[in-house]
Amino acid sequence: MQITLKLFATFRNGRFKIAEQELPEGTDVRAVVLSLGLTEEEIGIVMINGRHGGLDQALKQNDTLSLFPLVGGG
Repeated sequence: MQITLKLFATFRNGRFKIAEQELPEGTDVRAVVLSLGLTEEEIGIVMINGRHGGLDQALKQNDTLSLFPLVGGG
């Protein structure tokens, strides 16, 4: 299946902003996160087609997955 993957903020460092990805049917968000060399603890927000999603959510053909890092500050 084909998805669009969007990375934000520090996740773009050494990676990309937007990319088309070919994945096996039923791939979940966690598998995509780990394939990018990220850890679950680094993920702040998961959006699938503009709606909040979770790491266990299975992706479907033509989904847009957006990953945002945790934001710290003070």
